[in-house]
Amino acid sequence: MKIAILGSTGSIGTQTADVAAFHGYEVEAICAGTRIGILEEQIRRFSPKYCGVFDEGAAKELKSRVADTNTRIFAGEEGILTMIDLLDCDVAVNAIVGKAGLLPTLAVIEKGITLALANKESLVCAGEIVMQKAREKGVAILPVDSEHSAIFQCLQAGRREDLKKIILTASGGPFYGKTKEELENCTLEMALAHPTWNMGSKITVDSATLMNKGFEVIEAIHLFGVPTEQVQVLVHRQSIVHSMVEFADHSVIAQLSVPDMRDCIQYALTYPKRLPSPVRELDLTAVGGLTFAHPDTEAFPMLPLALRCVGEGGVRPAALNAANEAAVALFLAGKIRFTEIFSLVSAAVDSAPLLENATLNDILKASDAAFAHVKEAAGRK
Repeated sequence: MKIAILGSTGSIGTQTADVAAFHGYEVEAICAGTRIGILEEQIRRFSPKYCGVFDEGAAKELKSRVADTNTRIFAGEEGILTMIDLLDCDVAVNAIVGKAGLLPTLAVIEKGITLALANKESLVCAGEIVMQKAREKGVAILPVDSEHSAIFQCLQAGRREDLKKIILTASGGPFYGKTKEELENCTLEMALAHPTWNMGSKITVDSATLMNKGFEVIEAIHLFGVPTEQVQVLVHRQSIVHSMVEFADHSVIAQLSVPDMRDCIQYALTYPKRLPSPVRELDLTAVGGLTFAHPDTEAFPMLPLALRCVGEGGVRPAALNAANEAAVALFLAGKIRFTEIFSLVSAAVDSAPLLENATLNDILKASDAAFAHVKEAAGRK
């Protein structure tokens, strides 16, 4: 098998590289933003034909560092899109973080390559456009997120027309059980202390606010073609049941495994086959018990905000995503408090226009405006 790893230096990207190495897959291309040290290691490990770097200055430095290899370096967003157009691989994994992954998603689909999608923002921002393009091109989109991979696997137990409900599980993040008032004093260090998953800092903060689960609801709606009311969120602290589906006969099918992203990455690469995995076996006796609870949407208002945005449609989900990116970046930089993420994102969403049949240009424009709205509002504080 020949694969491309877009966003190869992040958490999902490096774990995809582990799976590729475990199975001896050929890595045709990699790309990242600025982390050229890891890119150089990956170039020397996999000898990819192509490597893209979003930051043009970093691309120039990397080109010098790997001049003794045969890897061709592409610079900037346009360079990466050009690189994707040259791909001749079986599967492209899009693990780019944030809105930057949207155009690469569309480029992979346009090229006609099977897409293993970890960049949830592609569907949050432009789900209708992405799914329509995939249908037109006959391209399969295989989910990499653990929850959507679980749903995808569970749906194989029954007919789609018999589906009653999708049940998305959430770890609850590091602040599960805290009140709205208690969240006022939560620090960055506390927000990054996720109880079960080892993820990048941005997605870990999104898990702490439950924004990540809101994004996943939107993603599920587009991936599986279901209405909002057919998706339920339950907090499952053990992160063993990765999601469930309920069918018309009230049978509930669940997918369980240890919390290790390499499992769902591998399934997206090998589907419909199941191969030996680098992930350890699940020991249910060691887990002991599995618990489920409803999320606290008063203390964590980002989840209902996401549901509101998908209901309003148009550019509102894209504005939500961009505003959240800006607010989380400010929180990670120590410039705002944890609870200010909620208020800044909500205000930016309310400033976005209500549009029907939004175009890609409308989405990109609204994203930029929402991002700027958060930055300006935070600067006035």
